[in-house]
Amino acid sequence: MVKKNKVTLIEHPLISHKLTHIRKKGTSSKEFKEYLNEITRLMAYEVFKDIKLEEIKIETPISSTKGFVISEKVNLYPILRAGQGMVEGFSTIIPSARVGHIGMYRDEKTLKPVEYLFKYPKDTEKDTYNIIIDPMLATGGSAIAAIEKLKENGIKNLKFVALLGSQYAIDAITSKHPDVEIFIAAIDPKLNKKGYIVPGLGDAGDRIFGTK
Repeated sequence: MVKKNKVTLIEHPLISHKLTHIRKKGTSSKEFKEYLNEITRLMAYEVFKDIKLEEIKIETPISSTKGFVISEKVNLYPILRAGQGMVEGFSTIIPSARVGHIGMYRDEKTLKPVEYLFKYPKDTEKDTYNIIIDPMLATGGSAIAAIEKLKENGIKNLKFVALLGSQYAIDAITSKHPDVEIFIAAIDPKLNKKGYIVPGLGDAGDRIFGTK
């Protein structure tokens, strides 16, 4: 793990192994989803390292003792479509997590995000653990738009979790929203003329859902 300011690069042999397979162009949609789910679960341990706990008293088969349970609500905000591919990994770790949806697509000419859907739990509270998820951070445009949309609706305590991204996107997010923590498994060196991460893994949404 490498942490710099609000950016945490989660490095682990298991993640590196699975990330290598997820990058391969020959990896099937089924395998891609499985690897993405597994990597998300591995990343979750670091993402939730500071979640609040409440002390409770319990009875074991032997005696009374104290234990700890999560006291914060967790909201997941996948950026559609690709972010949906990370929901299962987080929900496996935190089954009580609620799921909002942020629908955005990138205009192929301007590379700017266009919003088409926004849903969130109406009883979101100040101490709620809010996690925006998207496998790819390319230009950072969709991420910034999602962060701003949530903040406009009073949703704070935001974290952004991505599989991989560019330094360009990370710098753009931290510049505009220095309060948002970023967790990422790999940072690639550049973007091509179409705004795709290089070497990257292609279009995550297409690879998850088997579309073109």
